Amino acid sequence: MTDTIEIRGGAELPAVREEIELHTADGLTLVGELAVPADGEIVATLVTLHPLPTAGGFMDSHVLRKAAARLPALAAIAVLRFNTRGTSSPRGTSDGAFDGGVGERADVEAALAFVAERGLPHPWIVGWSFGTELALKYGRDPAVEGVILLSPPLHRTTEDELRAWAGDDRPMVVLVPEFDDYLRPAEAAERFSVLPGATLVPVDGAKHLWVGESQTRRVLTEIVAAVRPEALPLPTHWPTAGLPAAV
Repeated sequence: MTDTIEIRGGAELPAVREEIELHTADGLTLVGELAVPADGEIVATLVTLHPLPTAGGFMDSHVLRKAAARLPALAAIAVLRFNTRGTSSPRGTSDGAFDGGVGERADVEAALAFVAERGLPHPWIVGWSFGTELALKYGRDPAVEGVILLSPPLHRTTEDELRAWAGDDRPMVVLVPEFDDYLRPAEAAERFSVLPGATLVPVDGAKHLWVGESQTRRVLTEIVAAVRPEALPLPTHWPTAGLPAAV
């Protein structure tokens, strides 16, 4: 019988991981990482936008880090993570300074330009908290195939920016925790009612930060359900052969 590990916590499954840089139109260099399947084709790409950097959000915020650690192997999905301007992580610090979601437009554009330059297929934007604001403001690039919003606070997104998606037929999946600190399911249903194409997914028992393995798995499952449903159900165990010794 093949030995396996349970996929949880910091488990990092096989992938090709590359430290990358993004270059913005206003002259900044942003640091990031691209994780792609170790073998076989890439079937889709996630462009991830992290939570608020002034509240501790960065490219390693746990759901995004775990997406990069797992989804290339589990679903043949490439995951691009990066620090928006002025944000630091173990990967390094991106140039510039936090701009409240204004200058970050160039950061999103730089990430999408990188995806296009690399020929990464079927890009989806995955925003979390502050990252959802950037997705809603700046994610309507024609190349983007869909948008997934985790814990959207709708603080910085104007009504006009939200309504701009009303005529857009691309899928939008909105995961709203039952006990979110900023926007709970009932209010989210009202706010997103202007977007008849949006799929609202209330998540019982969840909080804004999606703490715990069960919540991580739920989020990753919903992402894969939108982007590559044929990869479901996601495995919960992985053969130990070929994994790094630290796993």
